[in-house]
Amino acid sequence: MHSPLTPDGAREALAPALRDVRAVVFDTDGVITDSARVHAAAWKVAFDGYLHAHPPDDPRQRRPFDAGDDYLRHVDGKSRLDGAAAFLAARGIDASDETVRAVAEDKERLFTERLREHGVDSYPGTVRLVKALRAAGVPRAAASASQHAGELLERAGVLDLFDALVDGGEAARLGLAGKPEPDLFLEAVRRLGAPAGQAVVVEDALAGVEAGRRGGFGLVVGVDRAAGADTGARLLRHGADIVVRDLGELCAGGAPT
Repeated sequence: MHSPLTPDGAREALAPALRDVRAVVFDTDGVITDSARVHAAAWKVAFDGYLHAHPPDDPRQRRPFDAGDDYLRHVDGKSRLDGAAAFLAARGIDASDETVRAVAEDKERLFTERLREHGVDSYPGTVRLVKALRAAGVPRAAASASQHAGELLERAGVLDLFDALVDGGEAARLGLAGKPEPDLFLEAVRRLGAPAGQAVVVEDALAGVEAGRRGGFGLVVGVDRAAGADTGARLLRHGADIVVRDLGELCAGGAPT
């Protein structure tokens, strides 16, 4: 019988699906920190301002940016430039690189202002799972397309819970492709010294779970923060193996109350 003080004993505090994994890679926004809503709010102001100043020819495409559905479909999990380009294209706007950069920079300014003013919190269920993994000796990495990931984790007081961080700055330096390509996650798991097939990706974005599937990860966990009528099903269709509402569900005792 394993002592609860040993890594083998501590693995019993994890859900069965995680007891044999060799590493876990966590997305940051919306998985570790409650920052996805701040990103979505900044995108809404940036996109709505652009649509007002440059209305599409089709009146149906002039509706405001939806911080729920549009965010999940077009920008969540992607780099700023990719997200801006995807949303504008979805509204029938043939935007130049200069326009895409301008909208992305406007969003960056708005997000930074909100971050510095209000900060962000971490999700208690995620922190509980990360600490359980650490006690079990399972290496953990944080990964994000955002260049703010390190600052977000530090301000939330959880940066020291992770063995590695691959953020947007590192992705740019290494020339990593953005999600839904798996490059970001593969670099993170490489730094943890584990093969993707024996590792887990935890994501809340459609592009992110698809990246985990494309990367050949042994398990892709979708986190359904939106809890909408079909958001969990969409995560499954895009590549998640399982979907949870709270990562505390992956601890043996279930989600915190």
